[in-house]
Amino acid sequence: MARTRIYQVDAFTDRLFGGNPAAVMLLDVYPSDHVLQAIAAENNLAETAFIVREGEGYRLRWFTPKVEVPLCGHATLASAAVVMERLDSGQDRVVFQSASGPLAVSRTGRGYRLDLPARPSERGAPLEGLAEALGAEPSEVWLNPFNYMAVFDSPDTVRALQPKMEAIAAFDRPGVIVTAPGGEQHDFISRYFAPAKGIPEDPVTGAAHCMLTPYWADRLGKRAMRAFQASARGGEVGCRLNGDRVELEGQCVFYLEGWADW
Repeated sequence: MARTRIYQVDAFTDRLFGGNPAAVMLLDVYPSDHVLQAIAAENNLAETAFIVREGEGYRLRWFTPKVEVPLCGHATLASAAVVMERLDSGQDRVVFQSASGPLAVSRTGRGYRLDLPARPSERGAPLEGLAEALGAEPSEVWLNPFNYMAVFDSPDTVRALQPKMEAIAAFDRPGVIVTAPGGEQHDFISRYFAPAKGIPEDPVTGAAHCMLTPYWADRLGKRAMRAFQASARGGEVGCRLNGDRVELEGQCVFYLEGWADW
């Protein structure tokens, strides 16, 4: 039997029970993928981050309850909070080695700044069945290898969507982002649905903002923006386009700290 430190952190929020909860587990070495997947399913959160010390930084992997994913922003932010606040207290920067390359996270005055690869997209033809699955007709549809993105004219439309998850799970991308202008307080809002990955609606999604940020930066003519993911929990994300990278800024709140035996 192994014993591992486990933390549960609400990311992209300044209040408990907001943002997106992630489990972060510190391991000496990675066990089999089967074991990692079983642990993530047991945790039953959108993502479990597994970190292993490697040189001066850490190796990082992310699992949903169903699959390993190549990139997860909120669980990386949560992992950085664990490193800087619990494991290496006082440290102001950490670099994680991952399937998406090196990911640096730095402490800021209000939280943490996360450096991720941008995920540009291209405009596509209307996707058959998308309007029916979402319950509303988008004005534009964009896509990249990771997700579809449905653009709406009104934030009220995005907030009111009640999608059919079985239909969304059947598309040939693992997730669907929906987005609209944000109104007075934010530059844009979004929601993210990924039932094929075991996440019907993700509360606040860093990786989705890797696609959202280039789109809205081009549309608004701005490099730096404030975004809000309008899930039931909700969360604010500071976004900046920096060439082929996206910088995301947010806060974290610790909810749980303990031990897991497996």
